[in-house]
Amino acid sequence: MNQSVPMNRVPLFQILFLAGTLSATDAPVETDLCIYGGTSAGVIAAVQAAGLGKKVVLVEAGQHLGGMSVEGLGGTDIDNHREFQNSPAVGGLTLEFYRRVSARYGRLEAFDAMLREGKKEPGLWRFEPHAAEAVFDEWVREAGITVLRGHRLRETGGVTKDGARLSELHFENGVSLSANVYIDATYEGDLLAFAGIPFVVGREGNGAYDETKNGIRTDTTHGQFDKAVDPFVIPGDPASGLIHGVQDSPTGEHGAPDESIQGYCFRLCLTKDPANRLPMGRPDAYDPARYELQRRYLAAGGVITPPGGSLPNGKTDPGSWHFLAGNFTGWNQRYPVATYAEREEMLRTSRGYIRGVYWFMANEAPVSEATRATWAAWGLCQDEFTDNGGWPRAFYVRNGRRMKSDFALTEAHLRKASPEPVIDSVGLIWWPPDLHHARRIVKDGRVWNEGAVFNESGEVDWIPCGIPYRSLVPNATDCTNLLTPTCPSSSYVAYGAYRIEFTFMIAGQSAATAAVLAMDREIPVQEVPYPALREILLRDRQILDVPALP
Repeated sequence: MNQSVPMNRVPLFQILFLAGTLSATDAPVETDLCIYGGTSAGVIAAVQAAGLGKKVVLVEAGQHLGGMSVEGLGGTDIDNHREFQNSPAVGGLTLEFYRRVSARYGRLEAFDAMLREGKKEPGLWRFEPHAAEAVFDEWVREAGITVLRGHRLRETGGVTKDGARLSELHFENGVSLSANVYIDATYEGDLLAFAGIPFVVGREGNGAYDETKNGIRTDTTHGQFDKAVDPFVIPGDPASGLIHGVQDSPTGEHGAPDESIQGYCFRLCLTKDPANRLPMGRPDAYDPARYELQRRYLAAGGVITPPGGSLPNGKTDPGSWHFLAGNFTGWNQRYPVATYAEREEMLRTSRGYIRGVYWFMANEAPVSEATRATWAAWGLCQDEFTDNGGWPRAFYVRNGRRMKSDFALTEAHLRKASPEPVIDSVGLIWWPPDLHHARRIVKDGRVWNEGAVFNESGEVDWIPCGIPYRSLVPNATDCTNLLTPTCPSSSYVAYGAYRIEFTFMIAGQSAATAAVLAMDREIPVQEVPYPALREILLRDRQILDVPALP
């Protein structure tokens, strides 16, 4: 029986038949493990716990499972950089996901040969959004997992606690749910926040954890404007105000704390295939003045590169390949802590803006004829995001809440020189601190991007490191039966290395394993013995230590 149903759209008399665990009474749903957030981490956690014999309910506020892996991020960040090969980090159920995707494309033999031979072939890790969603949906059906779609936590009174234990969740549609252990697998960290667990959103500053890449960056070079662009409405006249997209914010002190976070984007899925292409179209209320920044940059000799196909079947997933083409720099600072209504408005506003960027680049006279033709060739896909007109339904949330506990993953764990050891690894982080611009401001009379971090020196000054189990659990005084694979206790810089889809999936499997151990031994999640956890993870083919590489 397919248990993956949008319960808020099902008549009450049908609920018992369709979901198996719900009834038309006021009694809460009861389960062993409740996972809130149907992201890739949430799905992997559910599959792992079910495989270990637990009754699992996977709760998703929307209607789709897989998070960013089904919301456009098909260009997986695996083996896609010349300087390093990170595929050795991918094991366990995470590797099984990519193998299942390859099987859908009929390339499993090539995929397995790549693994055996240790080759770097990034194309074999990539996929279309609908293909990933089909894999996730099939997987939860196979595992017998109850999936509650369209169940969003109430913003007020959504969580009931009994001392330091979560006891019940309450959703906007009137359903309540009780579990022994909970996992917050959202990108935003809504469950942990509603449960009263402390969290951080912005940039701490270098002083908080003795870091070098945190806080305000007065020396940003990565993704910087290569042409001088005047920021004022009337060029040269500060009194005339700033053009759209430039913030009225002082540069600040290098390394100082700041509430700004890296820009979000949409990971669009585009095609040039006429049989599958949906034209972008001119957005409603299109205002050319909103694209004055692009106009001036082009006039100064800058180049805004068009998308390029890198996914199967000639599709592409552009998000931020150029700093004026995809990211919403400076726009999304409040998104993690915003109300549901405010988030929806941010999505609407941002969708209109990015649609306007594509219209501008494909139609406006300041863009060269050849460039206009290149941009105009791309359109949305008829076979992707079919319930939303070809548009992703969610932001690429590069930074949500980060849980705050006594232990934090920091830059020190990733430093190549004298790294801080991780003694309780439950997976591997194999990505550099990767932070997109947090602000677009005025510096020295020109538009300036602030906040990006990504190997600015050109030298690899970082190393892969373990995912500390301690970063996945809150302080015992705050909650003893919740874990989070997506909002770990970490600094802003360290989260920039952590925030990769395959890392989320790895952490999801490990968090679920720990949850099962906590249930079986009737202990708080903070007291799960690491040797026992490590033994199970290794048995289940998780990669916990950096392998010796040639």
